[in-house]
Amino acid sequence: MLQLYTFSLFLYTLGIRIASIWNPKARLWTNGRKNIFSLLEKNFSTGKKKTIWMHCASLGEFEQGRPLLESIREAYPNYTILLTFFSPSGYEIRKNYPGADFVCYLPADNRKNAQRFLKITRPDLAIFIKYEFWYHYLAQLKENKIPTLLVSAIFRNTQPFFKSYGGFWRKMLSCYRYIFVQDSKSFDLLKGIGFEKNTAISGDTRFDRVLAIAENEINLPIIKDFCESQDVLVAGSTWIEDEEVIDHYANNHPEKRFIIAPHEIHEDHIHELEKLFRNAVRYSTLTSVINETNRSEMLAGKHILIIDNMGMLSKLYYYATITYVGGGFGGAGIHNILEAVVYGKPVLFGPVNQKSREAQDLQKLGSAISIQSAVELEETLNVLFTDKEKCKTLGNLASGYVRKESGATLKIMHFIQENRLLTN
Repeated sequence: MLQLYTFSLFLYTLGIRIASIWNPKARLWTNGRKNIFSLLEKNFSTGKKKTIWMHCASLGEFEQGRPLLESIREAYPNYTILLTFFSPSGYEIRKNYPGADFVCYLPADNRKNAQRFLKITRPDLAIFIKYEFWYHYLAQLKENKIPTLLVSAIFRNTQPFFKSYGGFWRKMLSCYRYIFVQDSKSFDLLKGIGFEKNTAISGDTRFDRVLAIAENEINLPIIKDFCESQDVLVAGSTWIEDEEVIDHYANNHPEKRFIIAPHEIHEDHIHELEKLFRNAVRYSTLTSVINETNRSEMLAGKHILIIDNMGMLSKLYYYATITYVGGGFGGAGIHNILEAVVYGKPVLFGPVNQKSREAQDLQKLGSAISIQSAVELEETLNVLFTDKEKCKTLGNLASGYVRKESGATLKIMHFIQENRLLTN
C-alpha cells in the first residue's frame, strides 16, 4: 500500500507540473516549491529559536487554525512559527501573514523531502489542521519523536480509516500524539478502531475565529454607502450555479441591495457576472475613485455590487439583512457559513450541505434554510425580507449557536500546557 501511495503522489505531482504549462493555479503550485529547501536552510540555520510548525491545506484550514496559532504566539513568544500550505489559494493570500516567522509551501510528500524538511526546521511541535494526512511527513515526525497534533478534525464512516482495507490509513492516525475532533460522531468512529485514548472532542476552532472577527469594529465606508440602509442580500463564495439561482431575483428587485462575492475572481468570471447581473458595479471601480461625488454618480441606478478581490467576505456579512453562502449546488458542498451567522443573520444555501456539521445543526435549529431552486430562493427571500421579526429571530438563534460552540482553542491550549509540549 505504501508503494501505491508513493507512486500515486508521484503521478499527481507530475500531472500538476504538466498542467502548469497552461493552468495558472498549477503553475503557482509548482513554482512555489522551487528552491524551497534553500530558503528553509537560510531561515532555519543553526542557532535559531525553537520552532512550532503548523500545516494547513488551504485558506479555509488556515482560518480554522489561526486562533490556535495566535494563542500559541501569545503564550510562547520565544518560539519561531513556521506555517506551511499545500494549496496556492492558501499560500498566495497568506504568504505575508505577520503571525508567522516563515510561510511557505509544503514540499511534496515523499520520504526524502520529509526527512530533509524536518532536519532543516527541527520543529518541537507539529500541528496539522482538519484533513491533513501525509504519510511520509507523519512517519518521520513519529520516528523523530516530535509531538504531532491533529486539530478540528472531522471523520465520516465512508473514509478509508474505517474500512477493512484501511490499515495503511490507520497507521497514519497512530502517528498523531493527540487528535482533537469536532463532534461526538467523529469520536465514536475513532473509538471504534481503538483510538479513543488519544482523542478528545474539542469542537471546531473556526467558531473562535469568526467570533474574533465579529468582535472587531467593522468599517467599510464604500460598502456602507452602497447599502444605504436598504435590505441587503450578501452572497459569498458563490459559484456559477449559485449565481444563476440568484440573478433573476436580484435583477427584478432594484429596491434592494445585492453584494455578490464570488469564489473565483479571475477576469473572465467577473465579466460573466457583469452580463448575468444588470445594474451591477465592480467594487474595484468604486475604490478607484477618490472623489465621493463621482462615486455617488457611479452608484446611481446600481443596486448590485460585485466584489472582485479576496479577503473582505467575512466583514461583508456584517452589512447583510440575509446571507447566502455558495457551493451548495456543486459536488464539493457549501463553503463556510459561520462567517455569515456570527453576525446574527439568517443564512441560505443550496442542497449539497450534508458535509457541513454546522449547516446540519443550524437547519435543525431552524436558523438556516436549504433552498433547492431559484423559485424557492425567491419565495424564501420574500418571506424573510417582509417578516423582520422572523428574520431577527433566525439570526439570533444562529449567533447563539456560534457562541455556544466556541472554546476549542482554549481546550487545545490547555492540553499543550498541561502536557508540557512546549516550555518557555
